[in-house]
Amino acid sequence: MRMEAVRIDGDSLLLPGGVRVRFMRTLRLPETGTHALPPGLGQFPVRRVEDYPGTVPAEWRARGGVMLPVYLREAMWLGFGTSEPAALQVGVGKVCAISGKDWSSRLRRRPQNYVVLPRQPWLDGINSGKGTVRQFVAVPLGLGATVEGQVTGEETWGGIQLQTFPLKEAPLAQWREEGRRKRERAIKAAPSAPSGPYGGLPPAAPGAVPAPAAMAAPGGAPRSAPAMGLGVGGSMRQEVYKDDWLAGSWVKEPAGRVFVHLVTPPQWRRITGEAPPPSPVDRAAYTQAGLPWFDYYDQDGEDLAPTDALDQVKPVGDWLGDDHEPWREPSSHQVKPLGDAPGKPIEDGDW
Repeated sequence: MRMEAVRIDGDSLLLPGGVRVRFMRTLRLPETGTHALPPGLGQFPVRRVEDYPGTVPAEWRARGGVMLPVYLREAMWLGFGTSEPAALQVGVGKVCAISGKDWSSRLRRRPQNYVVLPRQPWLDGINSGKGTVRQFVAVPLGLGATVEGQVTGEETWGGIQLQTFPLKEAPLAQWREEGRRKRERAIKAAPSAPSGPYGGLPPAAPGAVPAPAAMAAPGGAPRSAPAMGLGVGGSMRQEVYKDDWLAGSWVKEPAGRVFVHLVTPPQWRRITGEAPPPSPVDRAAYTQAGLPWFDYYDQDGEDLAPTDALDQVKPVGDWLGDDHEPWREPSSHQVKPLGDAPGKPIEDGDW
């Protein structure tokens, strides 16, 4: 199967098969206890690497893909949307965030190394426990704090890797027919209530971070960029759902893939000429203001068990020191229950 182009739409990635991925800024959780889903505080800006040939490092140009700015110890989650079912692999430093195994160009069910869309509406971290994940938190390579470093013993890649697989023709045709019948029944029935604030994707909370303002054109010769990867922070209640499609439903070769480079804010300014987003929001002030947290439940979904490799990953505080940012637990009324135009193609490279 031939790889198709990945594109940027605003600050979202559009992968083949109608898969949309958003990179959301969020509140960093304490590294003790288990918490509700934190809110989205606006999207990270995303830019194509190939649009900055004079300022990005050579190794980035070789890998292609996109880049986004992230602060040290800043947390993020990935929001998903799709027009048709798809299997999506998510790698952190080329370690699977679902299975803890090495990055692969093949789907595996035991252990499952992908999420199934649209059932999985978002992913806030690595699959770490029954009904929980450990939050994605940005850290530099070289300390051993990344998931990559802890699982493989080396820190070579950093960043995030995404790869999508569509359904084969027969199951896709069946899914489309079932959808057509469902729409016909819905027309005859009374209108249903809205599905909630996510609308298929998690929401940006009030006070979302605005898009960065453009500055002077970037300049200077490219040099090595501070390499960033993802470690883990606090635990939250979130399920990673088991694939309930029949074995053999997905195509064998990926339809598209993209390498997402994580860059420090100073390097972002130098490469792109744009101001990075403001520093992360203070979580105590957010909670004290009475703004919402979230809880998602899918009664028909079956949660995946964590693998030993990911279960043993330690939080970034073990490397960077204690987290002294104040924490205030949200009250029960703040936790909201949820559930039940393409741009230029992105150049892919060797990775």
